[in-house]
Amino acid sequence: MGSDGGNGSLRRAASPPFPQARLVATRLQRVGSDSWTMVVLALLVGAGAGLGAIAFRYLIKGFTWLFTGHGELGAHPHPSSPWLPGIGIACVVIAPVVGGLVYGPLVARFAPEARGHGVPEVMLAIARKGGRIRPQVSIVKALASALCIGSGGSVGREGPIVQIGSALGSTVAQMARLPERKLRLLVACGAAGGIAATFNAPIAGVFFALEVILRDFQAESFGVVVLSSVTAAAVGRIAFGSAAFLRLPQFQLHSGGEYLLYAALGVLGALVGLAFIRILYGTEDLADRLWRGPEWLRPAAGGVLLGLLLLALPQMYGVGYPVLQAAVGGHYVIAFLVLLLVGKLVATSLTIAIGGSGGVFAPSLFMGAALGSCFGQGLHSLLPGIVTTPGAYGLVGMAAVFAAAARAPITAVIIIFELTGDYAIILPLMLAVVIAAGLSSAITRNTIYTLKLRRRGIDLDAPKAGPLQALTVQAAMQPRIPAIVPTDLPVAALAERLSDEAGQALPVVDEEGNLVGVVSPDDLEPALTEEAGADTARQLARPVPDLRVADPLERAARLLGESEEAGLPVLAADSDSVVGWITHRDVLRAYLGERRTRPSTDRKAATAQTRRRAPVT
Repeated sequence: MGSDGGNGSLRRAASPPFPQARLVATRLQRVGSDSWTMVVLALLVGAGAGLGAIAFRYLIKGFTWLFTGHGELGAHPHPSSPWLPGIGIACVVIAPVVGGLVYGPLVARFAPEARGHGVPEVMLAIARKGGRIRPQVSIVKALASALCIGSGGSVGREGPIVQIGSALGSTVAQMARLPERKLRLLVACGAAGGIAATFNAPIAGVFFALEVILRDFQAESFGVVVLSSVTAAAVGRIAFGSAAFLRLPQFQLHSGGEYLLYAALGVLGALVGLAFIRILYGTEDLADRLWRGPEWLRPAAGGVLLGLLLLALPQMYGVGYPVLQAAVGGHYVIAFLVLLLVGKLVATSLTIAIGGSGGVFAPSLFMGAALGSCFGQGLHSLLPGIVTTPGAYGLVGMAAVFAAAARAPITAVIIIFELTGDYAIILPLMLAVVIAAGLSSAITRNTIYTLKLRRRGIDLDAPKAGPLQALTVQAAMQPRIPAIVPTDLPVAALAERLSDEAGQALPVVDEEGNLVGVVSPDDLEPALTEEAGADTARQLARPVPDLRVADPLERAARLLGESEEAGLPVLAADSDSVVGWITHRDVLRAYLGERRTRPSTDRKAATAQTRRRAPVT
């Protein structure tokens, strides 16, 4: 017995003086493990997005060569098919039809979400699906977009690579069985990596993911997205080098008066960006009304119209970066720049409307370059002593149009700065971008990305409905109403009724039964102590907030808190008659009842996650 007692004493002495120490240490170990897991996965997703961007660019070049005999069409394209040399430039009419016959069935059969410009689908996955994207989306999107662009689709490659990288991040996170919060982070990592590797712009990749995709600037989000973006950019530089994505002119600002001119360019950029949004979706609506055949055939049928447009203006073939660079470099006259602007607007809208797969990021930059270069050349001819570098207006125009269309001013500023590497452009660039984004926001709440979702009835900016928002006041109120007081009730009788009701407020109604207000013991006491007090209940009645049976319970909770009332009368939906009474306790009962009946998905997921991560003892 003594020996046993001694052993027990030794065991007690060896125990830590603070029982919580082990729990704290275990939690710190988990946090550290989770952080390293996210670091490794972010690096993995970034490397995968970089490799995906490389493969996607070569895939586009391969299909472009297959259809036109060129790896990439230049500023003065003369496409001709190596397989049918006799048709010459007419191959641009045939190419969109043949391409549509291939990618149309591919998208319709395996991944309909790969149709269009891709970014809205990623935003929807982040906001409503917990970041879950089907793995096959990345493969289908890569093939469909490469075929569309290679066969003449006048769209960009940035939207597809965002969706490809995001699908990769989602797949990796689902394989690692990460919770939804971290799954969303890896989706954003994939999007950032795609932009970073495509543009050789790691900072722009980070801010695009945070500002457009994740819509979150928290410290944890920033850290892992930066890791992924830097990794993707490093991988991209191995294949494409570290030179700037576009060779653009150096910026010079000779006069402070030019700031007013750049402000005017910001206004024009907003108008072009808004026109792009409207024409893009207006063309899509028109195509929906006119097309009556199967969806898989729509790209091929619409490819005939696209081909005829390319025949008239072959500079619209594909992404069009060589043409953009020539426009900013001052190689086109003003009239042709206007033609390029209108042509890109129509060609991109038509490509998306017929069911093509590709982004709207590059087309918005193209339109901005044409707009800004046209504006700059016009000013240079009028004010040669003030405007000496017309191409600089092309650079700023690129950012202004994108900022107006996508409502992403930070990304717009950063990406042009990274493309040029010229700090002197920052001030006029920021001025034009903030004016373009602000004016666009004042005119419409829709962006080129969110409008696609809102047309489906999905509003990402709408507040999420909590349990109190989902319930109505009628579900929580008490049908038993405190003693109703007529307006002509004398003060003495009112005092008797208030004493019978245990001191709570009573509703006061007029002859027609409509609520006038409430009266409480605190309201009555001054009338009893003063010689010239009130004579009837009407004189003591206090107005209260208008609360009806069909109102959300969240409104009742808010009004109870703001008015500091113990309870509030509830009115009928179509009249001012009192049909119920509600208190703080009623709100709590309804909330707890809703919590018990709802399936606790979050709790189940958290429990499963805890079990997976429980330490081995």
